[in-house]
Amino acid sequence: MTPFSITCAWRFVVGALALWAVPALSGVQTEPGTALGYALASPFGAVWAWSLVGLMGLVMVLLTVYTLRHYVFSLNRLFGKQRHPYASIVSADWPRVTIFVAAHNEEDVIQDCLENLMRVDYPADRMVIMPVNDRSSDRTREIIDAVVARFPGRITPFHRVSGKPGKAAALKDATALIDTDFIIVFDADYMPSRGLIRRLMAPFFDPEVGAVMGRVVPHNVGANLLTRLLDLERSGGYQVDQQARMNLGLVPQYGGTVGGIRISALESVGGWHDDVLAEDTDLTYRLLLGGWLTVYHNRAECYEEVPQNWGVRMRQIKRWSKGHNQALVRHSGALLRNPALSLIERVDGFLLLGVYMMSPILLFGWVLSLLMYFTVSMQVLAPALLLIAFMAHSALGNFAAFFEIATAVHLDRSRQRIHLLAFTFMGFIVSAVAIAQSVLEQLLWDRLPGKGFHWDKTVRYRRAAVPVAAASTAMSGSARTPVAAEMHP
Repeated sequence: MTPFSITCAWRFVVGALALWAVPALSGVQTEPGTALGYALASPFGAVWAWSLVGLMGLVMVLLTVYTLRHYVFSLNRLFGKQRHPYASIVSADWPRVTIFVAAHNEEDVIQDCLENLMRVDYPADRMVIMPVNDRSSDRTREIIDAVVARFPGRITPFHRVSGKPGKAAALKDATALIDTDFIIVFDADYMPSRGLIRRLMAPFFDPEVGAVMGRVVPHNVGANLLTRLLDLERSGGYQVDQQARMNLGLVPQYGGTVGGIRISALESVGGWHDDVLAEDTDLTYRLLLGGWLTVYHNRAECYEEVPQNWGVRMRQIKRWSKGHNQALVRHSGALLRNPALSLIERVDGFLLLGVYMMSPILLFGWVLSLLMYFTVSMQVLAPALLLIAFMAHSALGNFAAFFEIATAVHLDRSRQRIHLLAFTFMGFIVSAVAIAQSVLEQLLWDRLPGKGFHWDKTVRYRRAAVPVAAASTAMSGSARTPVAAEMHP
């Protein structure tokens, strides 16, 4: 039995249990009536009762749409035609590219990232590596300069000592310093594979391609249960969700950690916006509205460090949620009105923008179901509650790409991970609560005077391989950062 069939069987069992349990527990009284052929009774009046029914209907429609979306993506990856249009390009006259390594207090991980970049198989004379050291207060600058000294002429550090905080603002300043037609952006904890740069650059031979996204794979999977669950989540998100959108001609998402951008495309849509929390989502939609293609390359793998602590995970997903919802407000109107995009692109693009709103909607649906159970009596209550129970389970799984995860495990041929599938429920609950909390903060707390968005840096778990003394010794043998650029007020 395949993981996917196991998933379907499990869902059938849960649905059957709901069929048996909910009517038995509801104790509904059949009551013929008038409106829609049924009567509603509530101690709070008919308006209250019908309002709850209407809201629950809306919640269920939304959950059903996202359920179908995940089904379509999973089935496409299992049985549909797969598109890897640029994977065959392995040798070419490769263009020059600047590689940004975004770093803010990254003393524990920056060295590994830079040293891995020294080992990639892209022509060294076509690749400018620029660590973007954004106002770090730890040893990040010291370690970068030590690596620069070990690889003279290979790295051009940018030590940003002032300016607006945030990754987008730092990238904006760094982009003004380069002279290449393309950039690739990594986070400091990422470790590029040897062939990654070639794979990310290959799609840019197509002049219509404005951005490229690679696949993110956790490298600290074995740390604990959380990292294993995040590994499953990443698999579903990239192996299935991103690749299915690529296959179906929908909206692959540019990610700001393993992604490449054509400078002319970036400039044509207004450059980096330094007032956003999710510069990658913001740029994805501006490129889409500007007529540029974004390509997802499933075989361009890069290795990241995922959170090993639930508190860190919650802060990370809250930051993503706020940034994503910020893009939802900014771009949904223009997206839906854009006549240059097909209807399916607009619909899928809007659903992608709204994905972080589904957690509070799901939690709202649970509250509604409780209110209906205790305050409303109607003839259709039993089947409605049955459907609610079934959809609540389905929606929870679908919100966190439950089916996509099962499919990804099957495609990755790492079937032992299927044993962890049941535990994803716990991760989804934590994510749902974190996202709902972030939405409330965004609607209420962040609007207060003196509040607003702030960048919450993700904690790193690796420790620096080079002690301070060794780094200092390395620095003492060379001139200090001969190519360093600094920003001053």
